[in-house]
This record gives sequence, structure tokens and C-alpha cells, in this order.
Amino acid sequence: MNIQFEIADKVNGLMTITIEKADYEEKVNKTLKDYRKKAQVPGFRPGMVPMGLIKKQYGTAVKVDEVNRLLGEKLYEYVRENKIQMLGEPLPNEEKQQAQDLEQDGPFTFVFDIAVAPEFKAELTAKDKVDYYSIKADDKLVEDQVQMFAQQAGEFVEAQEWSGNDTLKGDLRQLDANGNTLEGGIEAEGGMLMPSYMKGDDERKKFEGAKPGDIITFNPKKAYPDNDAEVAALLKVDKEKVKDLTADFSFQITEIRHFQPAAIDEKLFEKVFGEGVKDEADFRQRIADMIKPQLEANSDFKFLQDVRKYVEKKVGELTFPEALLKRVMLNNNKDKGEEFVEKNFKASIDELKWHLIKEQLVVANNIKVEDDDVKQMAKAAIRQQFAQYGMNNIPEDVLDNYAAEQLKKRENIDQFVDRAIDQKLTAALKGVVKLNTKEVTLDEFNKMMQEA
Repeated sequence: MNIQFEIADKVNGLMTITIEKADYEEKVNKTLKDYRKKAQVPGFRPGMVPMGLIKKQYGTAVKVDEVNRLLGEKLYEYVRENKIQMLGEPLPNEEKQQAQDLEQDGPFTFVFDIAVAPEFKAELTAKDKVDYYSIKADDKLVEDQVQMFAQQAGEFVEAQEWSGNDTLKGDLRQLDANGNTLEGGIEAEGGMLMPSYMKGDDERKKFEGAKPGDIITFNPKKAYPDNDAEVAALLKVDKEKVKDLTADFSFQITEIRHFQPAAIDEKLFEKVFGEGVKDEADFRQRIADMIKPQLEANSDFKFLQDVRKYVEKKVGELTFPEALLKRVMLNNNKDKGEEFVEKNFKASIDELKWHLIKEQLVVANNIKVEDDDVKQMAKAAIRQQFAQYGMNNIPEDVLDNYAAEQLKKRENIDQFVDRAIDQKLTAALKGVVKLNTKEVTLDEFNKMMQEA
């Protein structure tokens, strides 16, 4: 076997692999002998089928499989041993690759285009200065979290007058042109509506100050214009039945339900954090301690974005084998076509540049991700999901079980590995570069992220 690799412009590589008969013959013959032992051909005992017949029937297919196996194995072995940083998959050269007749004996020659990463050095030291936005866990942020917990633990109570986002329950009856109940018209008992969600202002105002027992006359189609589904659900009829509906309806209120947030007391403290919360001050301090890691995670996310901008500018423009990479991208997105490639190519190159830079930073900072890192990252993501619903005391064994389920899927593993790498790299770089720390509120931080 002979392998030659040329790289004229440092990024467009040309690999030529020649496979001789001696490279594949022994393995092909062994495979055919195994076939002969198992072949069942009428007129011949098992193991006694003539080898000529076996070769005629299976020879070419076995040879093709072995040549392809050798081709892939030796190509990637050469790339690995010669430390060629290949981008994407090798593609057959469109000009130099000749058709190969694999029914004949070798030699067979294959010519591949190989996209090679540009040479550059990405380095960060204590001389490099990068902004770090530290988000304050201020009183407003803690108070917002307290109110969110109070809302999550709240309940509906009976009210004597409608206000705000209260829900009304009542009986609906279709009216005729004179305002009387229409005989045979639509009737719905126990209808539920929230006037605050009505799009029609005039219809919503009719419910202001309403009390149980009151009868309100309103027009459902005007209350919910261009939303027949909402009207049909309210009247408990098919959507087709309200398509041309114009009538007013009476709504006799039987109940007003007001949402009451939970009181800021021991019951709420225990619901959020379990036993052991001393008082409201302790409750608020625990909330501050709880949200600090998330605030730091937000700060770290922004920091890594800023590191990316800084180091990309420091590295400067890189030359990529664009024509070849477009072929690679098209080959991986055959169903989407050239228009997709042209539209997304620049963004793809931008991400590729950062990927190559990050690879160097990971190696330079000796970043390694172990199985336990991936598991902990999965548990952290699950813990955060539970926290969104006010559940902050999830037992470790429950988190372990959820994480085990998540990690059964390859795509989830890859995602958590990437997160773990980013987390470790961020922590390392915070100790390498000089941080220009700026303290901001969460509102200021969110505004800055939106503008970015």
C-alpha cells in the first residue's frame, strides 16, 4: 500500500492511496473460505462447494468490503499518526479520481480532497484583560423571587366582587334582538371566563365591579374577535356553530374566584426549603444564596462570550479551504441543497473558528471531562428544571435516577459534555486572564444581553 499526502496551500490537502492486491488478498481469501464452510448450494455437501463457485458468487462483494475497510482504516490512521487536523470528512477528488474496476485485481488508486485546519496559536495570559459582569443578588431580585414562590404556592379563594385577573363562573344564554332569552338558542351552564383576557375593551368594561348573582349582557364575538376557538370553548359548542354568531348573551355570575398568593410565613418557608428556616430574614437570605450560583452562571456565560470575541480578534483572520468546506457541508445536507449552504456557510465558518480556538484553550489549560462531570452537569440541569416550579429540595437519589435516564441518549451526553467543557474552561480562564470586574443588576445585565 502506498499513501501520499500533498498540501500546497496549507489548507487544501490531497491524499492519494494505492491499494495493491497483496494488501487485501489474504483477508479476502480467508473470508471466502469461511463462506465456503457455511454455504449451502444444491448438489454439494456443506463445506464441499468448489472455491471457484464461491469466488464467482461472492468474490467481488467481499473484495469491495475489504478494500473499503482498508481505505477508511489507513486513511484515518495516516491522519492520526501525522497529526493532520482534518476538517469534516474526506471527499473524492472530482478531477483526479478515476473509476476503479473492483472486479479486477488491484492496484486500486483513490484520491481524496482533505480540508485542513489553518495553523495559528490561540493564547491567553495574565496580560490579557477581559470584562467580567458580576450580577448583584440585590433586594429587588430577592423580593421578585419571594413573590414568585408566593404565587406558586397560592390558591383560588371565593371573592365578592370581580377585580384584576379574577375568574368568573356562570350560566350563559343566547339572547334575541329584544334582549330576551332566545328559545332554542345556545345555553351553557358553568361557563368560565376571565374578563381581563378579553380583547374587546368595551365588552371587558361591562364586568367591572360585578358581583355573584349579577347578570351581565355581553357579546362573545366582540369580546374575543377573530378567536372562534375561544368563543366555542366558552359556549361549549363546536367551532362551526359560532362561525356566523352575532348574538349577545346573558351571563349570570354564580361564583367569583380570586387568586390569592400564599402568605410569607412558616408554611411557605417549609414548602420552599423544608424544615429549619428560622424566620423571614433567614428565608430571604436562603433565597439570595440559592440564586447566586445561577447569577454566577449567567456572568460566566457572558464572560465566555467576551473571551471568544477577545481571542478571535487577537488571533485575527484565518484562511479556510472554503470551496472544499462548502462541498463537505453540501454532502452533509444533501436534502437542503446549495442555497442552504450559501445562506449558512459564514455562520458555520465562524463557529468552526471558535471551535478550533477553544480546542487550543482546552489543551493549554489541561481541561479534562470525566464521567462524573457529565453526571453532575445532568443533575444540575434537572435541579434547575425542578427549581422553576418552586421545588428546591429534590433528594439526591431522585436526581440520580433522572440523570441516568437523560444519559441513556447519545445527544444528551454530547450536550452535557459540551457544557462541562465550557464550565471548566470558564473557571480556568477566570484564573488566567485579568478580570475587569463590573457589578451590575440583573435588569442591567439582561438589557446588555438583549442589546448584544
